[in-house]
Amino acid sequence: MTDPEERFATGTDPKADARTRDPKADARLTAPKADARPTDPKADAPPTEPKADASPERRRVARVVLLDADDRVLLMHGYEPDDPDQTWWFTPGGGLEGDESRQEAALRELAEETGITDVDLGPVLWTRYCSFPFDGRRWDQDEWYYLARTRKTEAAPRPKALTELENRSLAGLRWWTSAELSAAHETVYPTRLAELLRTLLDEGPPSAPVVLAPEIV
Repeated sequence: MTDPEERFATGTDPKADARTRDPKADARLTAPKADARPTDPKADAPPTEPKADASPERRRVARVVLLDADDRVLLMHGYEPDDPDQTWWFTPGGGLEGDESRQEAALRELAEETGITDVDLGPVLWTRYCSFPFDGRRWDQDEWYYLARTRKTEAAPRPKALTELENRSLAGLRWWTSAELSAAHETVYPTRLAELLRTLLDEGPPSAPVVLAPEIV
């Protein structure tokens, strides 16, 4: 393995695949949270896409909140290609291609960026609009965040399916515990991820996707 591959590879536990997950914990983290109050019958439906002419410039994005058997979340370490000192952490994911669905895009992007394909894709947890400068242009995105579970904790050393831009802007991957994320002094997107993850682990998925406040950088 070359030095760049070593930097990109995640920390792994060789016993991770041999562990048996708690089925009750998995069920709690894949089923929407129960709510005793009367609800709108449409509440459990996935969010609907905005009308095509409402925001034609917005990129449709699917992201994955990937948890392992120890409830750690996998984040990617990115940086500005022209300024490697400007770094941040974010969830795997990317834009839809062709006529694929958000679910299909989420699984494809996860495989391309991490090499992990053995996953159980769950519900949409959150949606948000974000706008930020990157690689000399502004990106306007409508993002959906899917919950997913895996028993595989070792990502590909340097996935071959990375795009040219991803190869110029990704430093690596890391599994984070909720406590580590809460104590981190590094930039993480979405900015409330530590709080959102803690709520997810404590309460399970929301009964309907939570609309996060827009983030405009």
